[in-house]
Amino acid sequence: MTSPLPSSSSASVLDLAPVVPVVVVDDLSDAVPLARALVAGGLPAIEVTLRTPVAVDAIRAIAEEVPGAVVGAGTVITPEQVGEVVTAGARFLVSPGWTDALLEAMRGSGVPFLPGVSTTSEVVALLERGVPEMKFFPAEAAGGTAYLKALAAPLPQARFCPTGGIGPASAPEYLALPNVGCVGGSWMLPKDAVAGRDWARVEALARAAAGLSAGATSR
Repeated sequence: MTSPLPSSSSASVLDLAPVVPVVVVDDLSDAVPLARALVAGGLPAIEVTLRTPVAVDAIRAIAEEVPGAVVGAGTVITPEQVGEVVTAGARFLVSPGWTDALLEAMRGSGVPFLPGVSTTSEVVALLERGVPEMKFFPAEAAGGTAYLKALAAPLPQARFCPTGGIGPASAPEYLALPNVGCVGGSWMLPKDAVAGRDWARVEALARAAAGLSAGATSR
């Protein structure tokens, strides 16, 4: 099965699905079945965060063994990490913030990237550098939907993937905004389900998340 995201820096991860699962892999053996459950549920873009020692190996395993998955690396904070995760098979990059050095490395990686922002000045600085797609983080703590709505009029060219504190109840409110392409979250990966390797439950929650749209409500 061909990945839905071309291997081009011009492709957009914001348009793959309404939700990008934010995944923390503690046990490498969980990476592949977890990713398969998410893909089966309709969430192909999977952000594996670089918060555990096995994260890079998890990216490699998913890239090699899960057809249909578009695996990316999150919490990328150094230029060195950019090269490491792309070599492992990451198809997109996400950072909680950015510096010029990190932005240069991400731009040179050849894969789509979402640098993190939480202020208007950071958004303007990225637009000035020709980067219109960003991660808004931490979304709820940084002002949530009200903040993004306020940015839409003066900065309509900026598009966001809000992440941080978002759940199935609030996700539709974000998705209703014209400057939001998708949201990031981890609610489809409850700790007890992952610990119990209940991949059927993960798939079901992923399917519900994939069905979210602007104006939808959680049940």
